[in-house]
Amino acid sequence: MSTSRMRTEIGEQPAALRRTIDGLLPRLSDIGRLARDTRQVLFIARGSSDNAAVYGRYLVESHTGRLATLAAPSIATTYKRDLDLSGVLAVAISQSGKTEEIVQTLDWAARCGARTVAVTNGAGSPLAEAAEVALITEAGEELAVPATKTYTTQLAALAVLGLGLGADVDAEELRGVPDEVARVIEATEASAALPEIVAALARVPGAVVSGRGIAFGTALELALKIKEACYLHAMGLSYADLLHGPIAVVDAQTPALLVAADSGPTLPGTVALAERVRGAGAQAFGIGGGAGLAGASTAALAGPDLPEWVAPLGLIVPGQILVENLARALGLDPDVPRGLNKVTQTD
Repeated sequence: MSTSRMRTEIGEQPAALRRTIDGLLPRLSDIGRLARDTRQVLFIARGSSDNAAVYGRYLVESHTGRLATLAAPSIATTYKRDLDLSGVLAVAISQSGKTEEIVQTLDWAARCGARTVAVTNGAGSPLAEAAEVALITEAGEELAVPATKTYTTQLAALAVLGLGLGADVDAEELRGVPDEVARVIEATEASAALPEIVAALARVPGAVVSGRGIAFGTALELALKIKEACYLHAMGLSYADLLHGPIAVVDAQTPALLVAADSGPTLPGTVALAERVRGAGAQAFGIGGGAGLAGASTAALAGPDLPEWVAPLGLIVPGQILVENLARALGLDPDVPRGLNKVTQTD
C-alpha cells in the first residue's frame, strides 16, 4: 500500500516545527509591545484551530496569569452584537487564513477595541493582513485534508505567544520540541501497541477520548481526527466532565483513549481514570502519561519527553499515526475524508 499524504505530512512535522519556532521566537518583543496594555486573551477559531486555541487558553491562564477565553464567532457574524473589548488581545487562528467567519470576527474584535494577532500558515492571507501582528507558521503546503503539521505548528506559534506574554517557562524547552517529535514518530511506528490498539478500535463503533488541562486540546483534536478520517463516533471530553455522567457510555464496545503529558498536575487523575475504566470491564488505551498511565492502561503509546507546557506539540503525534493506521485498516483514504474540504466556510 502506498504511503498516504497524511503519513508523509506527519513525518514533515519536525522540520516544520523547527522552521516555525526559529522564525517566531524573534517576534517575542512584538507580542509583548502589542499586549502591554491588555489584560485578557480572546481566541477566535474553528475546527482543529479551535482545539489549538484550547491549548492556548490553558497555557495562557496557567503560565501567564491572564484570563483567556474562546470566542463565539456568531456573536460577531450572526448576532452582530458589539462588545466592549478594550484591554483584550484577540488571537485569531486559521491554517489557511481564508475562512471568512474568522477574518470577520477578528475585524469585529478590532472595531470593539481589541488588539489583534493572527496565527496562520497563510502568509499574505486576509487574516494575516487584518491583524496587527501576524505569527506565520512554516508548515509548508498541506495536501491531506486532516490537519497534522499545520496543527502542531499552530501550537508552536501559541507557545511563542505565551512566551511573549511573559509565561513563567524556559524558552529553550521549546527549541527541543522538533527533535523529540522526530523521536516520537519513530518510536510510535515501532511500538507493538500500535497494531493492538488499531485492531481494537477497528472492532468498535466509537470511543471516548479524554484528557485534562493543557492536554485537553489534544483529546479534542484526537477525537476530531477519529471522526474525520475514520468515521467513528468519538467523544472528546475533559476527564472531569467524563466523571460527571458520560462515564456511563464507556463499556466493552466503547473504549477510552486517555491522553496526558508525562508530568504535571493532571497526570494522577488520568491514571486513576484508566484504572476505573478497566475496573468497569472496558479497555483503556493510553497516549503519553509515562509509565504510570502505561501501567494502568490496556495498551499504551509513549508520548514525548517534554515539559507539560510544550507536551501537546508532541502528544498529538502518536494519535495522528494511530488515526492514519486505523483509517487504512478500515479501508478508508485518510487524505480525503468524505464531505470535507481543506478550507471550510461557515455562515
